[in-house]
Amino acid sequence: MNRGTIQVIYGEGKGKTTAALGMGIEALTKNRTVIMIQFLKGCPGRGSLDILKRLEPEMKIFRFEKSDGLFENLSKEQQDEERMNIRNGLNFAKKVVSTGECDMLILDEILGLLDQKIIEAEELVKLLQSKVDEMEVILTGKVFSSEMEPYVDSILEIDHVKVDNTK
Repeated sequence: MNRGTIQVIYGEGKGKTTAALGMGIEALTKNRTVIMIQFLKGCPGRGSLDILKRLEPEMKIFRFEKSDGLFENLSKEQQDEERMNIRNGLNFAKKVVSTGECDMLILDEILGLLDQKIIEAEELVKLLQSKVDEMEVILTGKVFSSEMEPYVDSILEIDHVKVDNTK
């Protein structure tokens, strides 16, 4: 029986979501089921979500936020409303994790919920501890807290090394 893992992809560099999607697509090639829940992405332009939705029904992708802007740029009232939407996304993630609804669950930008003080590390740890044994979980975000380290199997840091602005 496959022992599921918890992997983290974090860092300031670009490519965290892309790396997680690549892992999800690889899982699809092995006839595994994949669910991605995206947090703190807002709905700007919807273009990227439209592209991702082309992967359905093989990979199911969810966003619970409604605003057109990034969370940190919203007014306090808009942030309060989005916190409720994010809570719905978290509750859905808890259901998926505890029921084993998929083989791989990608929680895209969930680490940002810690940075934005939307959830505490204890809540994320509790979610991870409730996962069924065979499920693989991938967490992404810019910052990874060392207090989470005992609960994950693999940590990948994506760093921004150089930008060539002359092209």
